Amino acid sequence: MRIGILTAGGDCPGINAAIRGVGKSAIVEHKMEVIGFSSGFTGIINKEYQELKEDHLSGILTLGGTILGTSREKPFKQNLGMDKSINKPDMIKKNYHELGLDCLVCIGGNGTQTTANLLAQEGLNIIGIPKTIDNDIEGTDQTFGFDSALGIATEAIDRLHTTANSHKRIMVIELMGHNAGWLSLYAGVAGGGDVILIPEIAFKEEYILRYIEKRVRNKKRYSIVVVAEGIPRPNKKSAAQYISDLISKNTGYESRQTILGYIQRGGTPSAADRILATRFGNFATLLISQGNFGNMIAIRGNKMHAVPLSEVGGKKKLVPIDYPMIKGARKMDTCFGDK
Repeated sequence: MRIGILTAGGDCPGINAAIRGVGKSAIVEHKMEVIGFSSGFTGIINKEYQELKEDHLSGILTLGGTILGTSREKPFKQNLGMDKSINKPDMIKKNYHELGLDCLVCIGGNGTQTTANLLAQEGLNIIGIPKTIDNDIEGTDQTFGFDSALGIATEAIDRLHTTANSHKRIMVIELMGHNAGWLSLYAGVAGGGDVILIPEIAFKEEYILRYIEKRVRNKKRYSIVVVAEGIPRPNKKSAAQYISDLISKNTGYESRQTILGYIQRGGTPSAADRILATRFGNFATLLISQGNFGNMIAIRGNKMHAVPLSEVGGKKKLVPIDYPMIKGARKMDTCFGDK
């Protein structure tokens, strides 16, 4: 068999471990040929690829980013100003068949899995592997990239504690998460955040202010506020600036903001992400060898599963309002801005 691999969407720790997991098991165990496409779906559209041998996959387990490169190309979305005579899905199908591929492995987040599902509906043999620091892909308990980002975010919060305590400040830290608050919730709990604001829980400004005032009355020297970038706000300010300004202007207490940004997505993957990405890759190759296509790899209760791409594409896994971690945090007087 001959398989292709591409990595699409935003980078995150563990992608190279997944490439290695797919490629090494395909080459060593199943004697498959493996090619890697450059820059996501752009690579297969433009037929830009390289043969991946076993030695290409050695030494990449610990590397951040992706050796194949990535892009946010969405072939089923018509781009403004694009030559309308170019049909990108047709180009993908044409190049898939000309290269003699038996399967295309698509490593990526929600957008990538949506595209993977559409390509499967076009008749191509597709396997999806979920990656994102947001942990918001439907059908799997966890995505690789999340644990690494969680460690980085938690360490950042830990460091803010010392500054906040020294200056008696309210420190507001903004973490990634446009629609889902998994990273802010987990990092907020792990880092001892006093206020955690996520997109899934509607908050009121007066509740946040009342909570901060209560902490001051109770002789709490400082407060840590963890906010997801996707929380609703009335202007174009960043989430951190909005909350920081809200507190400063209405309480008179000194507040500072930190936006962690792309630091969350970079660097060496954690041990847990290396293991998870490797398991995803190995299981992907197993499904390919069995001819079990049209699925995304998922982990549920520490077991690997094949989830139909049709159940994943276009969906997001959001934090349930009654999530046990939220209930537990409330019992320790963590404020989510809704009470």
